[in-house]
Amino acid sequence: MGLSRSALPHYSEDRAEQNRIRLERLYDLCMQCLTDRSLNPMADYARQVAGERHREGIDLREVHTAFNVLEEVIWRLIVAHLQPPQLVQSLGQASTILGAGKQALAVEYVNLVGHPEPRQSLDLSELFKGTT
Repeated sequence: MGLSRSALPHYSEDRAEQNRIRLERLYDLCMQCLTDRSLNPMADYARQVAGERHREGIDLREVHTAFNVLEEVIWRLIVAHLQPPQLVQSLGQASTILGAGKQALAVEYVNLVGHPEPRQSLDLSELFKGTT
């Protein structure tokens, strides 16, 4: 599993079964977001996880890495099981959903450490005008 190779102290201390359950929860949320066509379930969960992990003294980097591990797993599954016409959309959907979770996670961590101007979301629109 990716978490075991990532050298994350707080995740390494946990049983492998608990890590598997956490990753399955993230995967299930990805599927729910696709079904509902909404990023809210992932963002809400990420904020909840940020609060829990922050109270436990776990660094944002460790939690963020868990999201990245799931993204790697999902990308491998997509590439293994879908044909090229579906790859671009499916990879984009997975990245968008998990990206929303990672954004919510980061914003909540910043808010929890007492950033002087808490934000609800990050506006990166000025950085990205298009893909052509």
